[in-house]
Amino acid sequence: MSTSIVAAVAARKREERDASDPAGTIGRNRNRALVALVMSALWGGAAIIVVTTVAPAAFKVLPTRSLAGALVGQVLPVLFLAGLFMGAAVFALTTRGAPFALLRRVGAAGWIAGCAIAQVVIGPKIAALRVTIGPSVDALPITDPLRIAFGRLHGLSVLSLGVAMIFALLALVGALLALRAVAAPRDAQA
Repeated sequence: MSTSIVAAVAARKREERDASDPAGTIGRNRNRALVALVMSALWGGAAIIVVTTVAPAAFKVLPTRSLAGALVGQVLPVLFLAGLFMGAAVFALTTRGAPFALLRRVGAAGWIAGCAIAQVVIGPKIAALRVTIGPSVDALPITDPLRIAFGRLHGLSVLSLGVAMIFALLALVGALLALRAVAAPRDAQA
């Protein structure tokens, strides 16, 4: 039996099931939107805590900027990898035709892209540059090409995180709107 025939039969069975049980479709859409909402909110909350609390506190409390940078450098990869996985899950949970699917998928795709660029492209370049620079970026003169390169990469990393956060918010808003959309038919029936 060819793959296309199996896919057609499975699609037909889903259509028959959904026609006989529209509440099942609404329930599946609601559950998927709820999971997407929770994942987006959890990751966005973690990112906000890192940006507003962990990084500033590290630079304020630790005795050197190098130690603070090393601490934040250990936290960010975890945040970026979590963003990659959670963004991919939100993307996968959003089926075509679901309420606000385009908004959720665009949000998830941008979220994934921001995290991937920061983790896979920028992060390794910063790590390699830190090895070349040595223990302290601050020991270099402001005009040193290595310090300037580090500053640029740091700025790009911050930008990538900001982009990921904005797109995660977009996915969250899409999930919230989808929840409201799938709740409306049930409320109308009651």
